[in-house]
Amino acid sequence: MVLAHALLGILLGSSAATAANPYFEVGATFTPPARSGGEGSIDVLFTPLDPDVLINEEPAVRLKLDPTQVVLVARAKPTPPPSGETDPSKSRYVDLAKPVHFPVTIAPTAPRGTWDLGATVVYFFCSKREGWCRRGTAEVRVSVTVP
Repeated sequence: MVLAHALLGILLGSSAATAANPYFEVGATFTPPARSGGEGSIDVLFTPLDPDVLINEEPAVRLKLDPTQVVLVARAKPTPPPSGETDPSKSRYVDLAKPVHFPVTIAPTAPRGTWDLGATVVYFFCSKREGWCRRGTAEVRVSVTVP
């Protein structure tokens, strides 16, 4: 009986994780710098699951690196959260065919090796058809190799 409850909890937990946002799948990759000490990027790609729901340009998509990691340093300051309601009739949208780029550099003190790093993507999305907007978050992981 205990095993059945544990299995049910695992199954429900995994389905809840995949059903976090029914409108987008969010993935990320790391593009290393072209030269040592240069700028690389974390590229976030939104795959739409509902063609009528789009990612807003304003407020801008934000990426928050895991604060405990010591490998990457964000190059751009995060944008402040919105001050009020978002109007879906006045929104401009991100081109979902292209990834959103977040410039980063490898920290000078980063230990060598391959690291699996976490980050949180925060974005706002709207449905013009249904007239609503919402805030979304997604946890992403990227693999970074420090030579």
